[in-house]
Amino acid sequence: MALEIESPRSKQSSIGIERHWLWRWLAGIAVILLIPTIFIFVDETEFAVVERLGRITAVYDQPSHRGLHFKLPWPVETVRRFDRRLQLLSPSGREAFTRDRKNVTVEAYLCWKIADGQSTGLLDRPVVKFFQGLGSVEVAESRLASRLQSILTEQIGRSELSELLNATHSEAGPSDGPSSLEKVSAEIRKEFEQRPNETQSLSDRLGVEIIDVRIRRLNLPTGNMQAVFERMRSERQKIAERYRSAGLAENRMIRSRADRQSGELLAKANADAERIRGEGEAAAIHILNEAHAKDPEFAALLQTLESYKQILNERTTLILSGSNSLLNLLIRGVPLTTKPTPATTIPDDDNPANIPEKADRAAGVLP
Repeated sequence: MALEIESPRSKQSSIGIERHWLWRWLAGIAVILLIPTIFIFVDETEFAVVERLGRITAVYDQPSHRGLHFKLPWPVETVRRFDRRLQLLSPSGREAFTRDRKNVTVEAYLCWKIADGQSTGLLDRPVVKFFQGLGSVEVAESRLASRLQSILTEQIGRSELSELLNATHSEAGPSDGPSSLEKVSAEIRKEFEQRPNETQSLSDRLGVEIIDVRIRRLNLPTGNMQAVFERMRSERQKIAERYRSAGLAENRMIRSRADRQSGELLAKANADAERIRGEGEAAAIHILNEAHAKDPEFAALLQTLESYKQILNERTTLILSGSNSLLNLLIRGVPLTTKPTPATTIPDDDNPANIPEKADRAAGVLP
């Protein structure tokens, strides 16, 4: 049996071929992996900064820069992306002292963003200043929060508590003019952009644009909150008492005016009633007099009967003399309305008108 022995030269050539193919495969894989890194897509919500070995070579911060761009593959050139949208920073509240040494808890919020690119110089762009000065949004928010707390404490210390809590009325709004808190917010924003001891504004130094600064909440510490509430309650009670006393005075004035008007109306009505009653009584007396003139005897009879009705009842005991005229009707009865003529005069004993009286006297009814 014959054995084939491979020579060392042929063995080295086969190993070289395998290494050659291995390097080609590795190079192909590297090219496939690095090809995507030569493209850069800039979104409309972000800024992009291109660095080549630590040196800035391109900045995309204009509206015309949105879209696809090319660069050298990684790691020769790298891309730094920054959010260009509005950022809201709302740090936690902290205690501060007012000018009259009142302790309050103040919470504020800050609206900011990376300024838009306006300069033609590459290193003068706001996003480049932001990248070189701050580096990231997290670092920027930390420094802005510290700056906001410092300026807020100073501005609160320049105002009194009564000025901060002052309002014209409970429904005061923007149409009633700027409030004390709005004035303080405006001063905070002005000093936030550039403090008196700074030569450049915040936008020129760090590329940060301040949109708005507002005081979100102004509270009292728990320790003296109850005392302040009691003071506010007492002040409100004084105001309520003042309004109540004014209302009572107005009430008394209205009541006195109404009483005077009602008295005048009642007096006029009583005068009219008395006049009408007098006219009615005069008319009644006139009619009664005419009736009495037509038949005086019948009128006297009616007056006597009316007197009986007023003075006599079931419990009345009346003692009168026999000659009293009030008893004539009870003793003699109703007189005849017809008078006898002188030609036919009848004696008293034979007069028919006296026959009932004689019969009654005989029966013992009359004396």
